[in-house]
Amino acid sequence: MHHPHDPYVRVRGAREHNLKGVDVDIPRDVVVAFTGVSGSGKSSLAFGTVYAEAQRRYFESVAPYARRLIHQVGAPKVGEITGLPPAVALQQRRATPGSRSSVGTVTNLSNSLRMLFSRAGDYPPGAGRLDSDAFSPNTAAGACPECHGLGRVHRTTEELLVPDPSRSIRDGAIAAWPGAWQGKNLRDVLDALGYDVDRPWRELPAGQREWILFTDEQPVVTVHPVRAAGRIQRPYQGTYLSARRYVLKTFADSKSPALRAKAEAFLTSAPCPVCGGGRLRPEALAVTVGGRSVAELAALPLTELAAVLPEGGGTARVLTADLRARIAPVVELGLGYLSLDRATPTLSAGELQRLRLATQLRSGLFGVVYVLDEPSAGLHPADTEALRAVLQRLKAAGNSVFVVEHHLDVVRGADWIVDVGPGAGEHGGRVLHSGPVAELAGAARSATARYLFGRAAAPARTPRTPRGTLKVGPVTRHNLRGVTAEFPLGVLTAVTGVSGSGKSTLVGEIGPELPGVDRLVSVDQRPIGRTPRSNLATYTGLFDVVRKVFAATDGARQRGFGVGRFSFNVAGGAPSGGGRCETCQGEGFVSVELLFLPSTYAPCPDCGGARYRPGTLEVTYRGRNIAEVLDLTVEAAAEFFADVPAVARSLGALLDVGLGYLRLGQPATELSGGEAQRIKLASELQRGRRGHTLYLLDEPTTGLHPADVEVLARQLHGLVDAGHTVVVVEHDMSVAAGADWVIDLGPGGGDAGGRIVAAGPPAAVARVQGSATAPYLARAR
Repeated sequence: MHHPHDPYVRVRGAREHNLKGVDVDIPRDVVVAFTGVSGSGKSSLAFGTVYAEAQRRYFESVAPYARRLIHQVGAPKVGEITGLPPAVALQQRRATPGSRSSVGTVTNLSNSLRMLFSRAGDYPPGAGRLDSDAFSPNTAAGACPECHGLGRVHRTTEELLVPDPSRSIRDGAIAAWPGAWQGKNLRDVLDALGYDVDRPWRELPAGQREWILFTDEQPVVTVHPVRAAGRIQRPYQGTYLSARRYVLKTFADSKSPALRAKAEAFLTSAPCPVCGGGRLRPEALAVTVGGRSVAELAALPLTELAAVLPEGGGTARVLTADLRARIAPVVELGLGYLSLDRATPTLSAGELQRLRLATQLRSGLFGVVYVLDEPSAGLHPADTEALRAVLQRLKAAGNSVFVVEHHLDVVRGADWIVDVGPGAGEHGGRVLHSGPVAELAGAARSATARYLFGRAAAPARTPRTPRGTLKVGPVTRHNLRGVTAEFPLGVLTAVTGVSGSGKSTLVGEIGPELPGVDRLVSVDQRPIGRTPRSNLATYTGLFDVVRKVFAATDGARQRGFGVGRFSFNVAGGAPSGGGRCETCQGEGFVSVELLFLPSTYAPCPDCGGARYRPGTLEVTYRGRNIAEVLDLTVEAAAEFFADVPAVARSLGALLDVGLGYLRLGQPATELSGGEAQRIKLASELQRGRRGHTLYLLDEPTTGLHPADVEVLARQLHGLVDAGHTVVVVEHDMSVAAGADWVIDLGPGGGDAGGRIVAAGPPAAVARVQGSATAPYLARAR
């Protein structure tokens, strides 16, 4: 029996994912770092077990309607947990925020600013007071009626919609129209309306061209399709949609990034002529504070906003003091370069998580467990001091702070460490040490101890000699003002600098059209898919080979199963005879809608997550069915398929970038940005490279343990040794110290950055005065 004031969270028998029946006691009211190599099980313990159980208890206590769903949502696989307070999780997995979500809405700072304008703004003579909603572009009361609060209007022209007027409509003159049946339908509707679809576009009367492209009418006519040989085509009712209407509708409503991008190519974007990009109605933009409108203040970097807010008296003083107090933690976490109107989709996962963290500092909660997922991701070493201070302040307010973390400085600043390992996947899942940080030095099998106590020396490298340079710029974008950079070819270049200094903006200017770029491969952290249907095996092309292997077995031949039978993307009734489970349509999961909470995925009640119909699972290869093969880790699959060259090559590339712990069928929704980036890199590595390639990587070490950083660095250097050029945007100083060339931006973020502070070999950059990176680079060498 535990004492009610037991100061520990006691976990017994945790078996979530790869955890091997873990028993561990974790103290409350301190900062606890969960460490271990990528895939060791630290997130399974912190998030999958501790946080998941706190969440389950929360559901049970406050939501009777949700109780029947709890078994579906999934209680964590754990014997028992005692001493567990309520928990708040700040994860890096991003929902897909809309274009209206901004820094101001995420932090609630916009609410405070709107209140200031409503209560204490300077109104024009005779103007009535406006409610705070009138200062929001996301409300009907505030949004500019012309651009609906977006600040920009999208227009299109005949030249954009019809790039080749010598073509007829039947020949595809209207390039903006969709392909396949939908495009044919629109042509047939025009034909039925009496328009000549076979005359060259330029020969049609101007009035007809105008109507076809720009009308808002949507006439419905009976279409009699031309009969194709051997196919009966019945008449149907077709609706006409003008080219402009189709493009705007696709751009606004389509969930497909590819379709949206195609539609955007036919649009020009310009500041709204009514609000001038201010997004609000004229009466709201006429109200000022300190001589500036709400739109002008929202566009300032937060550091500047805090400085220009006037003192005022009475209500104004109280409201500005509150606003400054809310801005302070955001600035402290190194995000002072952001403005309130900066759109959320343009932020990195690390920036978004730190914004939420800053908001929590003002929430006044106490007695809870904060579970954080690598809050140092995307942070320059100079900013980690502030992060450590923030974690200590959350603790001082009476909370427990559990941090899954790889950054050694953050780990050193913790009060307690739970090290999981020793390896990844099947080779991990054990707690090697739970105790004060200094005592980890005695854990013989800990990879973390090797780096934390300085026993892992970085290999000394002589910088390579470049074989030419790539000139970029002058670039004037975001905070870069006429910046010109030279990237050496045939070497590894690290682009460094504090958050917001302009690194990604500069590297983003490297395009395939620049002289010196033969082939450009940009490896970013965007997800490899947005549903559980997309996974590691399908993305790399590995699964195509595995399905052929299964289709060639005696069991498949006897049953008449082809390759399609083993795909979970082919419907059961399809001509190719798909073998997927139709309840979950091959996803293995069903979406569970929870009232008031985000929907969640739960294992399919029919196939139990196997994705396939029972008949498909009867076919085995070397004793395993297709679902069991998808459940293998990359490492285990490499042994299983060692003699199948096409599979072994793909798996070897994944092992080389340190992803041996992932399961082949691991859904894309479970992968971090760093894992997605390394999967893309592995896909590229297995391609058999032709000629000189320039590789661009944006923070590839995010989410990696120092031991895995070494593995990845070896691969990047291998690419350079094979004659290629690699450019990485990087905060990890061990990678920068091992590079051939460093381009350091800064000196600060936002308006205080955007300049090249230093460029040269790491040893030279480490000696530059005024560089925020130099002292940390010197320490890493």
